[in-house]
Amino acid sequence: MTVTALIVAAGSGTRMGGDVPKQFRRIGGKTVLAHAFDALASHPRVTSVRVIVAPDQLELAREALAGRDCGELIVGGADRADSVRAGLDAVAEGIVLVHDAARPFCPPEVVDRLLDALRQGDGAVPVLPLADTLARGRGRLDAMVERSGMLRVQTPQAFHAEDLRYAMDEAGGAAATDESSVMVAAGLKVLTVEGDPSLEKLTTDADWRRAEALQAAQMISRTGLGFDVHAFGGEGPVMIGGIAIAHPRGLAGHSDADVVLHAITDALLGAAALGDIGQHFPPSDPQWKGASSDIFLAHAASLIRADGGIIDFIDCTLICEEPKLGPHREAMRSKIAEILDLDPSCVSIKATTTEMLGFTGRREGVAAQAVATVRLGAKP
Repeated sequence: MTVTALIVAAGSGTRMGGDVPKQFRRIGGKTVLAHAFDALASHPRVTSVRVIVAPDQLELAREALAGRDCGELIVGGADRADSVRAGLDAVAEGIVLVHDAARPFCPPEVVDRLLDALRQGDGAVPVLPLADTLARGRGRLDAMVERSGMLRVQTPQAFHAEDLRYAMDEAGGAAATDESSVMVAAGLKVLTVEGDPSLEKLTTDADWRRAEALQAAQMISRTGLGFDVHAFGGEGPVMIGGIAIAHPRGLAGHSDADVVLHAITDALLGAAALGDIGQHFPPSDPQWKGASSDIFLAHAASLIRADGGIIDFIDCTLICEEPKLGPHREAMRSKIAEILDLDPSCVSIKATTTEMLGFTGRREGVAAQAVATVRLGAKP
């Protein structure tokens, strides 16, 4: 039987504030929506994952899910029930997992528990027991509430598609906080399975900080080294660190021969074990002839971030007798930071000479070496 995950990502996220809805903000270099999508798409028992978004969020969603096989985005409605109904209309049959995009981390064992439980019920939901004392009141305690038997209901929630359609028809569009509510109201059997603290919904700034800490704890730090050399050749200016520097001679190379950007690109690719710049942009390929090296650097950064990685710091040393770096250092730092979408404080540019020794000492060319520190998700 097919299992289709429906991620509800049509909310405005106004309670958390910010320039964009929370499902499109980044945690650990990857959007919240992408985290939720990847967690379900990587599960071997999930056949496909579809995403439901608001009409004005289509472009944001496409950017957040770039490179992922999410099919055609589903346009949601004015409220949650309308959005879920739109998702159901896109599912022919089988099992549906309805999941909140604002719950980015879904352990695979929770999905297994839900699908196993669905063999004995019309629906299944992950739950956690309440540990805190419950009370009613505003500004003061008015009455205590018995917490025995009380549960916190999470998502994803698993249902047979036809049962959820029936329950939603019975509800007649009545407001509900989740799908299990309409299932229970329709008299259907909804079983509970053990949930997980990592499935907490992102609602407040405190939730966000907790999610960032959780993601950081699951990442490992890696360091990559890059090195590049180009000989002087042809007329200037010379491209170094993304900046055109006036000089009698340029640097010879298939692209714009920017040794600094090439070295940093290789350092990033090395840190992520993604090969080297020549594998991604072969010098034998005519399309890269004269290409601006910021294309290469931006590509390496996008590969790291697409997998949820974080670029922490870049340190590059330019080795040459000429041109002089000093007057251009800050412009280079700013340009590299712009390409990598980093704060300039995360980029260090230095220069040295070889004391007149070797090819750089003879002013035959320029070399650069770079170190990149990144954080990547731990692989099983």
